[in-house]
Amino acid sequence: MASVSRPYDDDDAVLATMHGKERVIAPLLQRALGLRVQVTPGIDTDRFGTFSRDIDRSGSQLDAARAKIVAAFEISPGARVAVASEGSFGPHPQIPFVPLAREIVVLKDCVSGLELIGHHAGMETNFSHAVVADLNGANAFAERVGFPGHGVIVIGCADQQPAPGRALIKDIGDWTDLQRAVETVIANCGAAFVETDMRAHRNPTRMRTIKRATLDLVRRFRSFCPDCARPGFAITQRLFGLPCSWCGGPTLALKSEVYACEGCGYRVEHAVKPTTADPGQCEECNP
Repeated sequence: MASVSRPYDDDDAVLATMHGKERVIAPLLQRALGLRVQVTPGIDTDRFGTFSRDIDRSGSQLDAARAKIVAAFEISPGARVAVASEGSFGPHPQIPFVPLAREIVVLKDCVSGLELIGHHAGMETNFSHAVVADLNGANAFAERVGFPGHGVIVIGCADQQPAPGRALIKDIGDWTDLQRAVETVIANCGAAFVETDMRAHRNPTRMRTIKRATLDLVRRFRSFCPDCARPGFAITQRLFGLPCSWCGGPTLALKSEVYACEGCGYRVEHAVKPTTADPGQCEECNP
């Protein structure tokens, strides 16, 4: 019989991946929820978008993860649960020139209809690129991003921008492969766009981020709605405007966190501590 702590008690789950994500996702979901996670056989997750730009992602990060889950259920209709993850990498919205990694892991139960989403966002990423005109530049970039332990891809270049339609070389295993790829692309394009390979099986740093998002998924599963007991009672909104300790006016500091249930709509707001903010965060006292 399933327990609250391991609700699935060895039910089958399929994981929509072709890039080794089962190494971090499967053990956690087995240990925490009782799910026996297997990789969806024969699935092509690249068709939902690639980091290398040869296939554009249609829709949002969440849309892509949900599309993978639909495909997983189509391939394995006997599974009760499907899981998928999707990453996104780009500039930090508040800190210029610093990259931000966002990862989600989505779980869908086709029997109960439950959908839960684990999140992790942080600056622990080697996401980067460089336009190089010679092998020395490519080697310097590759060394900086942790190659060959972390993969790189070499893309065609046009007007200092990536041009995957002109050249795209993945699965570069060693320095000899890198030299060959860079020299080939430079000969064809005059320069090469060299970028970190953000596929999970070629990027251990990203794999750790996926693990953290999976842990958040487990935490959400173990957070039950006080009203209907549905899993996933979690923070859905953060409210700012904590009163200034000098003037009492609203500041930029966090005031409260809103927990909500997507099942019954129950909602509760929890105020943060302390009850007032430092004047340095007040636009009136520290303009």
